[in-house]
Amino acid sequence: QVQLVESGGGLVQAGGSLRLSCALSGRTSSRYAMGWFRQAPGKEREFVAAISWSGVMTYYGNSAKARFTISRDNAKNTVYLQMNSLKPEDTAVYYCAADLTTTQAQAIANRPPNYWGQGTQVTVSS
Repeated sequence: QVQLVESGGGLVQAGGSLRLSCALSGRTSSRYAMGWFRQAPGKEREFVAAISWSGVMTYYGNSAKARFTISRDNAKNTVYLQMNSLKPEDTAVYYCAADLTTTQAQAIANRPPNYWGQGTQVTVSS
């Protein structure tokens, strides 16, 4: 049974930073791509960032480019999302995702991953 557990969300002022973490447990012998999505109230789920198994390839949604950085530590089965220069419009529930059928980052953005975390709330005040 694969589980993804996010942490690191919270309340931050505009211009501030947060670092989200997501740990995967179970099936850790697999090689897999991971990513982050977000969903704001009343809006559709939005792709944020993805990273390949090796960590060499990363892929970002338009809202994340130049402000967010995705990284991973395979020894810890953990993916991170460093978010800088946060804006009120970044307020959303952030979900970690993993696709155990691929090691490619772009695949995370192109099709719904097969495993999801429960989400962590990020609130940016103005």
